[in-house]
Amino acid sequence: MEIGSKIKRLRLQLSLTQSELADRCELTKGYISQLENDLTSPSISTLIDILSALGTDAQTFFKEEEDEQVVFTENDFIVKDSLEQEKIWLVPNCQKNEMEPLLVTIKPKYSLPGDMPHEGEEFGYVLSGKIILHLGKNSYTVKAKESFYFVSDKLHYIENASNIPAKIIWISSPPTF
Repeated sequence: MEIGSKIKRLRLQLSLTQSELADRCELTKGYISQLENDLTSPSISTLIDILSALGTDAQTFFKEEEDEQVVFTENDFIVKDSLEQEKIWLVPNCQKNEMEPLLVTIKPKYSLPGDMPHEGEEFGYVLSGKIILHLGKNSYTVKAKESFYFVSDKLHYIENASNIPAKIIWISSPPTF
């Protein structure tokens, strides 16, 4: 770990000059410069003083940050295909996240299995085709370029009553698929 560059990054986030940080820690600007350029190493007590002046502590400072994947490609997707439907998990392993986005293609004249009431909310956007959203005792026709949103507290399922496949982006929060 490059302590100096991390201290510099924190200092710049706070819009402090090297002189201002040095003054807060009773150090010299030259020492802060050498530290930030990894030309010297601070004692533990000096490092604790610097971190305190930067509004953090040693535990937080030394915690390793994991690189979080932000962009997902087709190579990351998980596909489950059957005769009646295709589900593509657009974000793999999203069960640990707050929401679960899928790309669902429903074959003509097919209904997805009913989903019992559960905690959460669901959102969908119809990319192509037309679906019927069954929600409790009500049914809603949703066409391409239209969306739906509901609280998942009623029995619900989607039906493709047409003769062409329907493709939807479906997001469930929390993940349920």
